[in-house]
Amino acid sequence: MWKPNQTGPISTTPTPEPPRATPQPVPVEAPRQPQAVTGEQATIGKGLFIKGEITGSESLYIDGKVEGSLNLPGNRVTVGRNGQVSANITAREIVVLGKVRGNVSATDRVDIRAEGSLNGDVAAARISIEDGAFFKGGIDIRKPDAKSAAAAPEPVKAATA
Repeated sequence: MWKPNQTGPISTTPTPEPPRATPQPVPVEAPRQPQAVTGEQATIGKGLFIKGEITGSESLYIDGKVEGSLNLPGNRVTVGRNGQVSANITAREIVVLGKVRGNVSATDRVDIRAEGSLNGDVAAARISIEDGAFFKGGIDIRKPDAKSAAAAPEPVKAATA
């Protein structure tokens, strides 16, 4: 660009701008949301307190307080971040993000996430405990095919001649 006090030839081609690094979007891990296998899921909200026995045939998400027992065979029980459960839990899959006091039994797996706390015994085919999670109790890993493991071989009879 020409300036009034500049002497010499006038350059009309602008200096090219150096290439800028395009910022890459930082992948943000979305919070894990519980997904019901059957498509049906009941929710116990933050403001609810339930005392007693809970049974049913659909998955359950607990964000409130529950005392008693939970029996949901074949389904998932998820204790949310705000959930506080003082109960024995029986289900196909149990996910702990909040606090659980009691024994848990799962036919498939128990998953204690980083924010979760479980104080009680676990019986399951698989268990996952993330870094930062709290767990106090015993673990009993059960084989998924318990029938074949439980069957003892028959004793061999000696043949007499």
